[in-house]
Parts: sequence; structure tokens; C-alpha cells
Amino acid sequence: MSTAHGTEPSHPVLEIEGLSHSLGARELFGDLSLTLRAGESVAVTGPSGSGKSTLLSCVLGLIKPAAGSVKVMGTDIVGLRPARLAAVRAQSVGMVFQFGELLPELSPLDNVMLAALLARTDQRTAQERAQSLLDDLGVPQAATSEELSGGERQRTAVARALINQPALLLADEPTGALDTETRDRTAELLFDLPTRYACGLLVVTHDPGIAARADRTLRLEAGILKPIPSGASA
Repeated sequence: MSTAHGTEPSHPVLEIEGLSHSLGARELFGDLSLTLRAGESVAVTGPSGSGKSTLLSCVLGLIKPAAGSVKVMGTDIVGLRPARLAAVRAQSVGMVFQFGELLPELSPLDNVMLAALLARTDQRTAQERAQSLLDDLGVPQAATSEELSGGERQRTAVARALINQPALLLADEPTGALDTETRDRTAELLFDLPTRYACGLLVVTHDPGIAARADRTLRLEAGILKPIPSGASA
């Protein structure tokens, strides 16, 4: 599996500047900024309702902020037309959800291939990439994804997120639905991805043990991101 778009380590894959967004009268973000580079992992923690998932939605272009820019591989996605935004997401962004969000009736291979086919990859290349990723991540063959364990389903979801060789990988509470042992194995896999695939990893989590594995940990509170020193509680 080749690295993400030939991205050089330390090159910015995500640049957020001056981000502001409110829900009604409540300000979620006020002049929020964040830079994430290839080969780097950042974890964002914070109390419930602080806007962690909303931040990911802004990065995905699902929410348009009141002010500020969100650059993915140098392209400001704020204000992009839907077709162009969809193309940027398909080419540069992968997403891992808390519950995997696999299609249960499809095999692990078909679940991963589907993401590549939707990005207009030819079927043979999609199948080869998907099988290579599943082998690399230790996912067994199965007729349907329902036959997999929780950890295997989440590794399948990681493979699906990586299939289009994204420069930026997002994860929203990726271990929240797993037992302790499976959580730790999945977290080890996730935080190894930036080095293995030369991508940037942005993880939103309420779990301080997971957050502590990142290269940098930030706390979202009162509309801003505050660095958490190494070894401090998130």
C-alpha cells in the first residue's frame, strides 16, 4: 500500500485558522486554530457538548462555520461547491466512526472496495488495494461483516478509511464501543497509521488513555483548543 498521495512527512494536511461557529446563542468555537501535519497524530478531548464532533463536521465540510478557513491539503473547503467538496473528501480524507458503520450484509472485502468504487477506482485496483489493506490490518475473510468480532469490524472500518490513500484520517470516538482489550489493540493500530501511511490523524475521544497515545493532545473548552502537557490528565 503506497503512502497518502506521496505526502512528505511534516507537510501540513489540515490547517484551521480563525474558526468560529455558534449553535443559536451559544458559541462553540471562537477563533479556533489547528495545524496537523503528515505523519502526526492529534487527539482532541473535552466535555460533552463542547463541540468535538462538530469540529470534525467542519473539517468534513458538513457544517459551514460562521468565519475562518479549513484547508485540507492546501484547499480551503469552506464555501466549496458540493461536487468539488465531495471530490476533495474522496481524494484526501478518510473517516473512522465509533460504530464502524459497515454494511452488515457485505463481506469485509466488499465494504472496503465500495469506498474505492465510489471514488471511481477501477474494480481490479479497488479489489487489490482492499485485500492488501485487510491483510495488512489482520482482518480475516468472512462472508459478511456480521461474522466479525468488534475489533475486526473496526479494523475493517480503518481499511475502508484508508482505501483511497487519504492524506487526512479522522476518527470520532473510534474505540468507544469496544471492550478494554480490543480498545487497546485498536488504539495501537490507529496511532501507528500516520507513520505507516504518511497521513495525518485527528482523533476525537473522551477517553484520556486513548488521547495520551497521540503525538499531541488538545482540550476543546470554551471555544478554543488548549494543549495538554504530556502526562497530564485530559
